[in-house]
Amino acid sequence: MTQRLLLFVAAALLMAAPAFTQTPPPSKTRAHVEVLASDRLEGRMAGSPGERLAGDYIAAQLARIGARPLPGHRDMFESFEFTAGSHDGGSRLSIAVGGGPGLDFDVPEVQALSFSDDGDVSGPVVFAGYGLVVPESQGYAYDSYATLDVKDKVVVVLRYFPEDADQPTRAILARYSDLRYKAMAARQRGARAIIVVTGPRSPNAGLTIPMSFDTAIAGSGIPALSMTGAVADALFAGAARRAGTAVPSLRDIQQQLDSGNPHVAGFTLPGITVTLKAAVIRERQRARNVVAYLPAAGGTSRLTKPWVAIGAHYDHLGRGGLGSSLASKEEAGGIHHGADDNASGTAATLAIAQTLSKEKHRRNVLIALWSAEEIGLIGSNAFITTPPVPLDQIAAYVNFDMVGRMQNNRLVVEATGTSPVWSRVLERANVAAGFDLILQPDPYQPTDVASFNQAGVVSLSFTTGSHADYHKPSDTADKIDYEDLDRIADLASAIVRSIADTDAAPAFTKVDQPTTTRSSLAGVRVTTGTIPDYATEVKGLLLGGVTGGGPAEKAGLTKGDIVIEIAGQTIANIYDYTYALELLKIDVPVKVVYLRGAERRETMLTPAARR
Repeated sequence: MTQRLLLFVAAALLMAAPAFTQTPPPSKTRAHVEVLASDRLEGRMAGSPGERLAGDYIAAQLARIGARPLPGHRDMFESFEFTAGSHDGGSRLSIAVGGGPGLDFDVPEVQALSFSDDGDVSGPVVFAGYGLVVPESQGYAYDSYATLDVKDKVVVVLRYFPEDADQPTRAILARYSDLRYKAMAARQRGARAIIVVTGPRSPNAGLTIPMSFDTAIAGSGIPALSMTGAVADALFAGAARRAGTAVPSLRDIQQQLDSGNPHVAGFTLPGITVTLKAAVIRERQRARNVVAYLPAAGGTSRLTKPWVAIGAHYDHLGRGGLGSSLASKEEAGGIHHGADDNASGTAATLAIAQTLSKEKHRRNVLIALWSAEEIGLIGSNAFITTPPVPLDQIAAYVNFDMVGRMQNNRLVVEATGTSPVWSRVLERANVAAGFDLILQPDPYQPTDVASFNQAGVVSLSFTTGSHADYHKPSDTADKIDYEDLDRIADLASAIVRSIADTDAAPAFTKVDQPTTTRSSLAGVRVTTGTIPDYATEVKGLLLGGVTGGGPAEKAGLTKGDIVIEIAGQTIANIYDYTYALELLKIDVPVKVVYLRGAERRETMLTPAARR
């Protein structure tokens, strides 16, 4: 009897053994990340074939779980235009010595810079060295224009910055060597055009400057060309003939400037007149947001805000040509897979949608996957600008950006200050999840949650933070922590469920961005509290919004205003505005000139400091 009992127990244990050794259930997110971050999609750059394949995949997954196109829409795609690059439209340059005939050059000897304004210009020529201007705030005096009058003239400058300067000096000068900054400096001093040459002692010596990808639609407010070393030689040789004396060669001139000595001055090229044409054709492309919804169970007529939205951006950097790639020299040109940024957020959104598709909920669940986030939140901004669902009917928006690389169980939740309900909702949902939640009230983040916050929509954004593979080809699917990514999706499902089923929508709270007026703090930067609109073509800085309680709001600026001058500096685009910030001092009021509609207005703005 005892033997029979032992045999029975042993058999029972053997039968039960598989229950203890079976593999965990399949991940809700892995398959999505592996598809989106695959080589086939080539980095999902906005407007690319890879982005289109990714959008098709996302739409198919949403259709599979029963999601529908928005009411009144035939499919799940919301397309929008953006600037995808530029090419030369027939620029040319003519050099005339005295009153003689011109020596003519065109592409490829000369080429427009990607940010050039179109225009035909003629005038005398001034060589302004490296064309560098360092603001006084840097404590280092360097101004290539200090002894020059360039008003109504054509300015010629060298690319880059002095090659032989000591490292501290190079660090300062490099910061102001951006070609847009040089163009702005010339324009501010009255120059009619600027021509850039890569000097014989510089990298890429004598080559014209490629017309790189430039997401800013607006030009720089001045015609701008680059020219080959051969054209520059012809220019300086012509000046030597006209002067009847020895004008140093460009190599000799550059060698003097390369010491970094701020007293090495530029000069007028005697008897030279140049006539130029700058022509840029900006290439427009279309990208697509993928937007669908899960209908509420029963009617929503009793709810004031019958929608709750979830979303993430699905685009990435392609092969790194956007300028924001952090790839090493060895990785340059490789596919930027974007597994964490942001296939992880896209996968989390799809997993949440799948979970909610099996449940009944009182609010419609809007599911949005954005494109063109990487070039300025353009996709989500397009949605906000022309909303297919009234924004005042969205109870809340929950965003996911880089949620696949959990570190020490820490999950950062941003924008918690947009509603008083979030702390209670998060605490309750996290009981089962068990994350170490880091709550950050600030909604002014460089991700799509910022678009919704500016529209007054209660928002929340999840992230596990940055890492060494950020914006590199090495951000691959095998490095994602799928178990924790699934846990994040489960936590967020509970949060969205709670908002979808409550009677009252969360109240929106406008968050004041933290600033300080103590100018003695180390490591602070000037802030004006402005939020640019990257997607609209205007001359000036179009405000997409202002930070709550910030200097711009206190000065009376608001969304839709166009800043055209600050502290005496004319503003043609966002780059000018960024550079102009270097001239501002904490707590020192400056005049701001702006357009509100067709009306020109002025106000005084007092910059603050922030860490």
